Amino acid sequence: MSKAAKAMDVEEPFQPDDGAIEGHREIGDTELKAIAEALIFVADEPISPKSIADVLKLDREAVETALTDLAREYEARNGGLQLREIAGGWQIATRAEHHEQIRAYLKSRPSAKLSLASLETLAVIAYKQPVTVPEILEIRGVQSPSAIKTLLDKRLIVARGRKETVGRPMMYGTSKEFLIQFGLKDLSELPSIEDFQDLAGGEA
Repeated sequence: MSKAAKAMDVEEPFQPDDGAIEGHREIGDTELKAIAEALIFVADEPISPKSIADVLKLDREAVETALTDLAREYEARNGGLQLREIAGGWQIATRAEHHEQIRAYLKSRPSAKLSLASLETLAVIAYKQPVTVPEILEIRGVQSPSAIKTLLDKRLIVARGRKETVGRPMMYGTSKEFLIQFGLKDLSELPSIEDFQDLAGGEA
């Protein structure tokens, strides 16, 4: 067997592609912000600094600093979008000053609307949680079973256990999806009930 033939029989050790992104390669501040922005854009829900840090194999503090800088850049652009901390993560959202026009557009989509009964029930749950169906009935004056089912189906509310009282009725509260849909960082950002109804605009 010739030397050439023997050489062909010898398996060469695997050499990684020079263009492959290695887990621990150095990532500059500009690239980090660009990657974080891309991840936030494609994420189905607000993405946390920890999730970004885990993906990039970077220190969480570095990611948090990059996100803060990126949020400032969005603010400085004065465009139609902003980077907001919502429900424990970060999300690209529209600016509050454009909400009137955005609500007008969303109202034109029938499939996105909540009925008045569902909206009223959601408002009661948001401001009185955890709350039971009998308590909702006492506040609204009408039964809410179909509204509860609709809100559960839309994942805007979740069960919060049973109340230690006669019959041990189920208690309900708002969900993370509720915070996402209404663009709230947490429940402390809830507006007044009147503003909440205007903000909802009949849709969720």
